[in-house]
Amino acid sequence: MSSPAEYYNSLPPISKAYGTLCFFTTVLFHLHILNPEFIGLYYPFVFKKFEIWRLFTNFFFLGPFSINFGIRLLMIARYGVQLEKGAFEKRTADFLWMMIFGAISLLVLSAIPLFKLSFLGIPMVSMLLYVWSREYPNSQINMYGLVQLRSFYLPWAMLGLDVIFGSPLLPGFMGIIVGHLYYFLAVLHPLATGKNYLKTPKWVYPFTRSWPNNSILV
Repeated sequence: MSSPAEYYNSLPPISKAYGTLCFFTTVLFHLHILNPEFIGLYYPFVFKKFEIWRLFTNFFFLGPFSINFGIRLLMIARYGVQLEKGAFEKRTADFLWMMIFGAISLLVLSAIPLFKLSFLGIPMVSMLLYVWSREYPNSQINMYGLVQLRSFYLPWAMLGLDVIFGSPLLPGFMGIIVGHLYYFLAVLHPLATGKNYLKTPKWVYPFTRSWPNNSILV
């Protein structure tokens, strides 16, 4: 059995980096070192005060330590890792591009008043979960020993859990919307037409050349 350090070191780079940033953002919040208001997405401050970092930092706050926080962090550790090691094996740049596309799409969606959110970390995790559920639609998931279902339905089951825990539905639903948009453009549409409009741009590859398990196909 591997030690926690060995397990951590074995994680693929992007899921590991994202999960680590989310974890330590919440640690800094509980230590009263970081005020979430300083990193949240607020477009008037982005464009009028040039607080550009808000476009990035808002993705790293999953909320305070709680059951919901733990569930989202475990989703990154399980479904994000499995996606990066499985469907995106040796395609680190493609996985990074999926995250970039998801982030941009969520930022655009959040600019619409109906979908306005200050933190897009939970929608990002929900997007990862949705893409995973499409890549592995027939896996069997046992939810807390109570319900067994096909992984295809897991994103919707998580929305049901949000209702049970009294959490808002919008973050998870936004992630499903963006996840479906990505999967349609990157997988379904190319299979149907042979045209891929979401091909990973060449400028993404240099960011991942030094990372392990990356195959550069330009």
